[in-house]
Amino acid sequence: MTHGPANLQQRLDAGCRRAVEVLLQEATPAGHWVGELSTSALSTATAVTALSVILLREPQRTPELQPLIDGGLNWLAEQQNADGGWGDTTLSFSNISTTMLAHAAFHAAGATARHSPLLVRSQAYIDAAGGAEAVRKRYGKDKTFSVPILTQCAIAGLIDWREIPSLPFELGVLPHKFYQWIQLPVVSYALPALIAIGQVRHMRGPSWNPLTWWLRQAAGPSTLKLLTAIQPASGGFLEAAPLTSFVTMSLASMGRADHPVARKGLQFLIESVRPDGSWPIDTNLATWVTTLAVNALPEGELPAEQGGAIADWLLGQQYRTVHPYTQAAPGGWAWTNLTGGVPDADDTPGAILAVLKLCRGERMTPAVAESLAAAVTWLVDLQNRDGGWPTFCRGWGALPFDRSSNDISAHAMRALLAWLKAVKSRQDDLARRVERALAAGWRFLEKHQRADGSWLPLWFGNQYVADDENPLYGTAKVLLAWRDAGRLGEPAARRALDWLKSSQSADGGWGGAAGAPSSVEETALALEALLAEKTASAGCLAGLDWLLARVEDGSFVQTAPIGFYFAKLWYFERLYPIIFTVGALSRARAVLQSDCSAPEPMGTGRRTEEVIAAFSA
Repeated sequence: MTHGPANLQQRLDAGCRRAVEVLLQEATPAGHWVGELSTSALSTATAVTALSVILLREPQRTPELQPLIDGGLNWLAEQQNADGGWGDTTLSFSNISTTMLAHAAFHAAGATARHSPLLVRSQAYIDAAGGAEAVRKRYGKDKTFSVPILTQCAIAGLIDWREIPSLPFELGVLPHKFYQWIQLPVVSYALPALIAIGQVRHMRGPSWNPLTWWLRQAAGPSTLKLLTAIQPASGGFLEAAPLTSFVTMSLASMGRADHPVARKGLQFLIESVRPDGSWPIDTNLATWVTTLAVNALPEGELPAEQGGAIADWLLGQQYRTVHPYTQAAPGGWAWTNLTGGVPDADDTPGAILAVLKLCRGERMTPAVAESLAAAVTWLVDLQNRDGGWPTFCRGWGALPFDRSSNDISAHAMRALLAWLKAVKSRQDDLARRVERALAAGWRFLEKHQRADGSWLPLWFGNQYVADDENPLYGTAKVLLAWRDAGRLGEPAARRALDWLKSSQSADGGWGGAAGAPSSVEETALALEALLAEKTASAGCLAGLDWLLARVEDGSFVQTAPIGFYFAKLWYFERLYPIIFTVGALSRARAVLQSDCSAPEPMGTGRRTEEVIAAFSA
């Protein structure tokens, strides 16, 4: 260790103050946070292709679109990895999906001649990785992302349209409630891609079955009308450049560049390009990072005026009507305050926890209580039959993003536990429903704990771990639910804590699993979970030392690509390491202060030096 335990409290106080200061400085003038998502080679490649297809059909727009296309291609050229491929972010390993998309973008833009050496290297990477077949294998039965990737390659003239599976876009005309019964090959948020890509695939390679052909021909106008109805005001489906680009290029390539959906999609892409010529993976995660920040900050650190403004802002983001896209009931929150967001079971618990923290005492007005009750009802109604929670829609299908997941279920349960504690009375119907939901949730989590004690998450991965898994994230997040319920003494929680301790790296930090390089995000998450014991384990001092050293030299703001977004789509968020550091150091300081001040005979009431020494015992 670089520092001994004698000055731990001083370092911890200073480090926590510094991290909190940095986080508060990142807030907008309105009080909440917006953050900054990673720039993406995948987003840039899809956006360049969409713009190129539009330009091919509307050459009069050359002065407007060609500079954007050239800027995107130049950025892609600068970001090619040494192995000839591209990763999703500037910190990511190369993968077949993003490499094929980037390779196709140069072809779609007609820029192969001036980028010939680059494309020779990328073609070699694609050939070695297995090309289109490797893409299909990567996603298996889930066609949410494999079919759009192959469609862009076909639009660029690189693969035959017959290599692309057809999508049953005609099913989009059915009422939404039937989707869970017909087992669509894409996840619940991908309806725009199902419609647009399904139609262009039908045009380029119609079904041999006369009935299917007739149904798809007949469904064309109706599904395009639906696509128009579900497009958000911003033009960006899910506020995401890739999904919006896939829809836009598909419509344009079938001669519908002038369709209102394509027009709005194009405008979204024009407005979301960054100064360096690239596109981000999504516009922002403003609601998500704001709730993370509020829930991480120590008590009393958020100025009262700012806290009130954030509470009002968050309550203003709650959906009050049925969502036109997923038909989600009122009551939930999305990851962003922008029109392309969709309510989900990870952002809604974060918002519930933040509002409960911000609206105590006289701030808990009847209107706030009603909003929270609506959110709790929304969560309980979303719970799957297996006791867990999906991301967006209950019972949609068997694909990963629609199945119950450990991290999201644990987050939902933490919000329900906090609400029960806040309302105090458990006699009303909603409280009884919540208690039943929690009982089913505990059974779900216990059933899905792995033999080694860990849990796998849905939304976060680690590129250094086999199969891109991140058991550290999943286990840490699930343990927080056990902590909040006061159930850390149970066997499942003890096995999870033991797994966390055993996965610590030799340098004192944590990565996604044992042997993975340590990161700020994962070390902070591990510490927060381990400190739930209120009796520091042997590795806590080394972990705190590792994290504090990075606060002291300023490197705690460095991000790591720890995220999956959509299906094997990586990202990172600039605020994650800052927020997670604040959460861990705040927890460590609270545990230390509590242990030093508690009265006998609980083994506390000791001098600070003795408590600190216990960290390294």
